[in-house]
Amino acid sequence: MPRPSVLLFDLGGVLVDTSGFSRLNELLAEPKDLIVLKEMWLASPAVRQFELGLSAPAEFAQAFIAEWRLTCDSQKFLAEFASWPKGLYPGVAELLDMLRQRYRVVCLSNSNAIHWAQFRSFLDHFHISLSSHLLGVIKPDADCFTRALQECGDVPASAVAFFDDSISNVASARKLGMQAFHVNGFAQVDDATRSFML
Repeated sequence: MPRPSVLLFDLGGVLVDTSGFSRLNELLAEPKDLIVLKEMWLASPAVRQFELGLSAPAEFAQAFIAEWRLTCDSQKFLAEFASWPKGLYPGVAELLDMLRQRYRVVCLSNSNAIHWAQFRSFLDHFHISLSSHLLGVIKPDADCFTRALQECGDVPASAVAFFDDSISNVASARKLGMQAFHVNGFAQVDDATRSFML
């Protein structure tokens, strides 16, 4: 594999500590396996609409509660949802700052207006910050990765190393020709990027 020029990172569960899926499991009548839950989240019509920027928070909450058969009301759910991101894992800022000296460091997140507002405090660690709700495209759809390549200056897919905690997103990136790594949490990110620091 050629040495990449761009390192493309997902945020939640990769660089950002989040309680999202564990907290969501607590809201469900029947908890799901983490991998299954992540795939259900990616496929959810309510989530996709919100993270494509096509619905407002209140609309999202109502649609999500109905779709997932939750018993909480919209206001309680949105308060819960807003609390999921906890910030960068310890060590992430330092790693990104080192990587920025050698690579173009970019984030590509399926995100939304609520969470993206919380991410503003650390987006300066990236050369480029991309969110689905602002782009109007979403992972794992191929056009989301194509758009990311365009935003990075039309770099070829083979020049990108991509890191994500979703198997579907990693598979989609690989299909496009990216070097893609399935990682969960900072320890795995740190291991996966070690060779890029040599």
